[in-house]
Amino acid sequence: MARRTRIGDNGGPPLDDYEGPPWGKGDPHRFLQWKKAVDAAWKSIPPQIALMRLERAERLGLTYEEYTLELLERGRFLQAEDTDRIAAIKAARRKRRRR
Repeated sequence: MARRTRIGDNGGPPLDDYEGPPWGKGDPHRFLQWKKAVDAAWKSIPPQIALMRLERAERLGLTYEEYTLELLERGRFLQAEDTDRIAAIKAARRKRRRR
């Protein structure tokens, strides 16, 4: 049996599963600023730089994301001599997989 439409009903899906705006209960301005910063850090990389980071990450046994995150967080490029830090990143990766 077809649903009876009322005045103002556009025939769209029900909104029962609506969980609110993507920023939750926080400040929408802060959410949009963080989203802009994340996009600038991860999505607006020139292809040559992304390929260079990927190559360096593979040489160290890391993923592109791990290598880039380390660069963004610490402000320095990982080298082969940074064995302790690379081991810590790999250990954290193993912990995440177990969950």
